[in-house]
Amino acid sequence: MTALLKVEDLKVAYGKIEAVKGISFEVNEGEIVCLVGTNGAGKTTTLRTLSGLLKPTAGSITFDGQPIVGVPAHKIVSLKLAHSPEGRHIFPRLTIEENLQLGAFLRSDKDGIEKDIQRAYDLFPILGERRKQAAGTLSGGEQQMLAMGRALMCQPKLLMLDEPSMGLSPLMMQKIMSTISELKASGMTILLVEQNAQAALSLADQAHVMEIGKIVLSGTGQDLLHNEDVRKAYLGED
Repeated sequence: MTALLKVEDLKVAYGKIEAVKGISFEVNEGEIVCLVGTNGAGKTTTLRTLSGLLKPTAGSITFDGQPIVGVPAHKIVSLKLAHSPEGRHIFPRLTIEENLQLGAFLRSDKDGIEKDIQRAYDLFPILGERRKQAAGTLSGGEQQMLAMGRALMCQPKLLMLDEPSMGLSPLMMQKIMSTISELKASGMTILLVEQNAQAALSLADQAHVMEIGKIVLSGTGQDLLHNEDVRKAYLGED
C-alpha cells in the first residue's frame, strides 16, 4: 500500500530548542492515524510543519507522491491537505456560513461549494440552524464543529485535526468523536492529534505515542489501548 503521507526523520526547532527530534511515520489512504502524548510532546508542532506553517530543520515530508517541505501553506491546502488547528481559530465576527465559504477560498465551483456547505450542515445540524449567526457567539463545541466543517470545504485527501475535543463537555466530545468516526466511514483519511488517549486510540487504525519530540511507541490503536505502559501513563490506570 502506498502511503498518502510519508514523514521521514523530521526535525523541527524553535531557535536552539529542538521540538521534534527525528520522527518517522506514514498515513495510508482511508486510515485514522493518531498522535498521542502530553503537552510539549511535539504533536502540534508536527501538524504545523506538515501544513507548511513551520519549516523543518531536517527530514522529508511526501504528500500524495509529492515532496512538500518548503511549499507555502496555501499551496499545501491546494494539494488537498487540510488542517483544523488547536484552538479552532474561527473568524468570530463572520457568520457560520461565511466561515465555511472561507474554507473554500481556493475553489471556483459554485455548485460544488454549495453542496459541501450543505454537507457540513448535514454533519452538524446545529450549524445549519444558525448559519446566519456570528461564529463568535457559538459555544466551544459548536466552534469546533465549525472549524472541522471549514477544513472539509477544501475537499481534503487528508484531514488533520489538532485536539478536537479540548475543553469540551463529555457529551460534546462524544459528538465530535462520533463525527470523526463517520468521516472515516465515508472514506476520509485523518491524522488526529488528541490528548484524550482513550477516545483517540479507540478510533485509530495506527497510533504513535510522542514524548519530548520523539515517537516512543507505535502500533495499532487497539494494541496501544491495551498496552500496560500506555494505560498507566495516558489512561490514568494503575
